Amino acid sequence: MAMNPRRSSNFCRQAIVLVAIAGLCTLGLFAGCYSTRPDNSDELIISAAASLKDAFNEIAQISKQRTGMKIRFNFGASGALQKQIELGAPADLFASAGAKQMDELAAKNLILPSSRRDFARNVLVLIEPANGAAISSFADLGKAEIRKIAVGNPKTVPAGQYTEQTLNQMKLLPTIQSKLIYAEDVRQVLDYVTRGEVDAGIVYSSDALVGGNNTKTIARAPDDSHDPILYPIAVVKDSQRADAAQKFIDLVISPEGQAVLVKYGFVSIK
Repeated sequence: MAMNPRRSSNFCRQAIVLVAIAGLCTLGLFAGCYSTRPDNSDELIISAAASLKDAFNEIAQISKQRTGMKIRFNFGASGALQKQIELGAPADLFASAGAKQMDELAAKNLILPSSRRDFARNVLVLIEPANGAAISSFADLGKAEIRKIAVGNPKTVPAGQYTEQTLNQMKLLPTIQSKLIYAEDVRQVLDYVTRGEVDAGIVYSSDALVGGNNTKTIARAPDDSHDPILYPIAVVKDSQRADAAQKFIDLVISPEGQAVLVKYGFVSIK
């Protein structure tokens, strides 16, 4: 039996809407996609910048031994995590690789201001694959043989924002803009470099350390070429586990937590 044209049109529109919502759920960009977290009192959810993955996993082990609290991490680009929290994604703590994302959550009254602390610093560096030999400075990124340069997406990745500031300050951005390959977080930049899929990349020194023998650090961006690289952490306002979240912050800023961060290439805030 033939379908009524009007009904067919409505059906198509409904299908398109459903597909669009499904896609947004996958990306974590549709508020209604986030279900209420079950009341699991022994689990703490922490949304943290991708560059913190190794250090925070070790700190979480220390925390679990002391408190018994299970910790579930959501690692990603700080800007993407910020948007998720704004849209109601479950999170007890937010640790950002930049002040901008935390400032915007604070402006929307989505964190507990009294809990906010800066807990680490970082350094921006230029790296290349281990077998690379074409660059010795940021200026060399303009060379014809350098075709692909991985950087964080400045719209959502703090490392990308610092990179953009540095390249502008060095007056390199217009020259190399067409070579830039934008990654969704700083660890993806590192992956591109370690696999030799790009000629160079700009990451944090802590990520370069994770790259080990698969990458070479070429140069450090001057500190005055970008905003200070500070990592803030704060309890999310709607957290039902604010006390446990505060204990994790206390551990991160303690001498023991700072030692772990330094071990993974961060600069202590102390």
